[in-house]
Amino acid sequence: MRVLLASLCLSLTSLTPALAQDASEPEFQGAHRDWRVFTRGEGEAKVCYALSRPQEALPSNVDHGDVFFLVASWASGAADNQPSFLAGYPLRPDSPPRVRVGSDRFQMFVSEQEGFLEETGEESQLVRAMRRGSDMRVEATSNRGTATAYTFSLLGVTAALEQVDDLCD
Repeated sequence: MRVLLASLCLSLTSLTPALAQDASEPEFQGAHRDWRVFTRGEGEAKVCYALSRPQEALPSNVDHGDVFFLVASWASGAADNQPSFLAGYPLRPDSPPRVRVGSDRFQMFVSEQEGFLEETGEESQLVRAMRRGSDMRVEATSNRGTATAYTFSLLGVTAALEQVDDLCD
């Protein structure tokens, strides 16, 4: 599964509106409190995703670039509710991002500037925790060794994920 996730990471990187560079521009589908829903592509190539920006980024004295947390589904069924963390900088491979929602903790693996969960079973666990929680903390380390931490609001994530499911069903 890790190989599948790593191969999909390049596609996911191009999903964020800030990074979209090809002719298939993301289409805004809706806003749900602190989460936004987009689609990209058509037919089996269609990808639907919810994303949010952090409410807080630490340390405050560094340039974090564009940082997002995404949950994506592919109409083809290649992935369903796949969470990922997208940093605005290269991540340190030997210090993968860590996610905490309440008392639930998850370890990610690094693919350049993205973090993905190691096991697909953990994906559904994280999404369930996100639906139950009020905020989520992601800790990461840049390739330069800067320790960073982000707090994402989970207000609206349930409605956003329901819309993602409807759009890519």
